[in-house]
Amino acid sequence: MRVVLDTNVLLAAVLFRGLPRSLLESALRGEIDLVTSPTLLMELEELLHRKFHFPSELAHATRTEMESLADVVTPTEVPRVARDPDDDEVLAAAVVGAAEAIVTGDRDLLSLGTYEGMRILTPAEFAELTGRAG
Repeated sequence: MRVVLDTNVLLAAVLFRGLPRSLLESALRGEIDLVTSPTLLMELEELLHRKFHFPSELAHATRTEMESLADVVTPTEVPRVARDPDDDEVLAAAVVGAAEAIVTGDRDLLSLGTYEGMRILTPAEFAELTGRAG
């Protein structure tokens, strides 16, 4: 299954144990295919460095690892759907990457429920749907 793990889920996977990390480990094992974009990867790197005080080299290395793990797509158009323009970047990556689901903790994205036929789910909902209990 092709999935966009929103930046908040990737941050949780990198920083903590639990379900987000379990989902990332599923991707490492090839059980799910991650989709992302350069914009989302840049956001991950910047937040790791600025908000979570990762040294810039470690934040960049984390980004590089995610790049090698995921199918990195470059949207040519970004829809104006969500209240937050950053959320529109997630939707654009999912559409261009032909994702089947978006996994997020973002309430604004979750409130959409679906977009262009893709389900927008919490990590727990995705785990339940796919049988990947943490």
